[in-house]
Amino acid sequence: MKFPVILSAAAGLLVLAGCSSEAEEAGQSEEESVEINVAAAADLYHAFTEVGKDFEEDTDIIVTFSFGSTGLMTQQIEQGASYDLFAAAHESYIDRLIDAEAVEADSKRQYALGQIGIMHDGSIQEGLEPADLTSDEIERIAIANPEHAPYGQAAKEALESWGIWDEVQGKLVYGENIRQTLQYTESGDVDAGIIALALSKQSDLLYEPIDTEDYEPITQALAVPSRSPHPEEARQFVDYLFSEEGRETMNEYGFELPEE
Repeated sequence: MKFPVILSAAAGLLVLAGCSSEAEEAGQSEEESVEINVAAAADLYHAFTEVGKDFEEDTDIIVTFSFGSTGLMTQQIEQGASYDLFAAAHESYIDRLIDAEAVEADSKRQYALGQIGIMHDGSIQEGLEPADLTSDEIERIAIANPEHAPYGQAAKEALESWGIWDEVQGKLVYGENIRQTLQYTESGDVDAGIIALALSKQSDLLYEPIDTEDYEPITQALAVPSRSPHPEEARQFVDYLFSEEGRETMNEYGFELPEE
């Protein structure tokens, strides 16, 4: 009469052992899965989203992006934000963080040259010249805030080089970053916007490139913050970005790649 009890107990031990083994495997799997947090300039939204997806498939490292204003994210890192990687819209912000010892100096790399252009829906006329921005037909013009957004600074420089900055200041609508500036333009809240070429690739609106001689080069750079919880995995992402596959994706979204 005792055998069924013994067998039942043995079976129970086997089930518990199996559950324990599965739990251990699950725990090991969770430990092996690393997630890196990447702070990136807003103009990188489309390109980095695709690069990140491909990187995850190749490495099983999860990438979470925070897209926004380069200036504001620089302040966050200075104040101790623990991002694993920072891709700025201008290298001057990376240099500022190097001086503050907030990023690893040896991790700095220039990864792209940004470009800007005039975006509009064509309702006023098919093509817009710089002088057209002063016309009464164009009442509102969106640019990123030049105080903390490199693409906004480039837009201001272009308007100044055309000699119309003072004349159009009353028309300007400032986006917190270049992606918000795109949203203002696509929604019709403004008549025209000065937008990053990389963001124009996914839009149906017309886009008139601005001569790169009309503004200072937008040399974009990245670096690994000193407080990064996963610096090695962050550097793996950087290596992938500079790989043939990563460079091809960046090219598709209109980024001119600097020669290393």
